[in-house]
Amino acid sequence: MRPLLLLLLYALGTGRAPAKEKPPTTYSIPLPPRADFSSLEWLVGEWVGKTTGRSPQGEIRLSVEYALDKRFMIFREEITLAPTKSASATRESWIGVLSGGGPDAGFLLRTYSSTGFIINYRVSMEGPEVHFSPEGGEQPPPGWLFRRTARRSESGDLNETVQMAPPNKPFFDYYTATLSRAGPR
Repeated sequence: MRPLLLLLLYALGTGRAPAKEKPPTTYSIPLPPRADFSSLEWLVGEWVGKTTGRSPQGEIRLSVEYALDKRFMIFREEITLAPTKSASATRESWIGVLSGGGPDAGFLLRTYSSTGFIINYRVSMEGPEVHFSPEGGEQPPPGWLFRRTARRSESGDLNETVQMAPPNKPFFDYYTATLSRAGPR
């Protein structure tokens, strides 16, 4: 009887070595590199200004800030233009998300307008100028193209020029504006 009891105890687990626990699995997701926004950092802040020259008279407010751990820049602009002989009064706002465009590809700006248009721009630097060149989008104005240039003046102001091109026509200056900082950065 005694050998049967020992055999039963062994079978129930008293004779087995303890099971090893598996170490927890650790996952690591490599993050994409941050875009180098240093050439655009001067834009960060609040800007206000008015159109200049022969442009339709109007006011512009621009806000530029970093977002999501400085991986993106957010642009917000409100434009109010008075009516002219050939155009009614305009009030438009847009928001844009600027991201790195990949190695040696500059930047990409994806804009969403209060008019419902979604336009993408390739953004490049040329000295004190920032060029926003059209690159299509999901809902661009049919046949129309828009491009803009932001230039930092020696006095620290921002000079903005927006150009338009109707379908199958060349670009013309829609408006130019001078904006100043609306307060400390």
